[in-house]
Amino acid sequence: MSRGLNKVMIIGHLGRDPEMRYTPSGRPVTTFTVATSRSWKTADGEHHTETEWFNIVTWGNLAEICKQYLTKGQQVYIEGRLQTRRWEDKEGVKHSTVEVVASEMMMLGERREANHGRSGEEVGTDEEIEPQAKEEDEFPF
Repeated sequence: MSRGLNKVMIIGHLGRDPEMRYTPSGRPVTTFTVATSRSWKTADGEHHTETEWFNIVTWGNLAEICKQYLTKGQQVYIEGRLQTRRWEDKEGVKHSTVEVVASEMMMLGERREANHGRSGEEVGTDEEIEPQAKEEDEFPF
């Protein structure tokens, strides 16, 4: 049996706040960009940095979650598949773009207040979670 694999995993920072819209059938779709950077030194010791930008598309419940909780600059883990989308504009010019259709999203880095500063609700910090994990590690089973 012959199978293909189309899987992408990215850790980076949001380049802009997510934008959500709805299809004519009412299905939510959210788009945003994620930047990843890599650094290296050449043989002569010169330091280089390169940033790659990815267009991310989320659908359904994940689209609503991304719109509600993600903000520009936030670090995220995105898992999904690559998709090439092609279209022709009004002048007849053909365009194409490659995007990541996300199936999983995990917020990384510092935690922020839910819903862009909604009062009365605090989101726990990593320090609050850390002691619980250490207590569980102390049990021998």
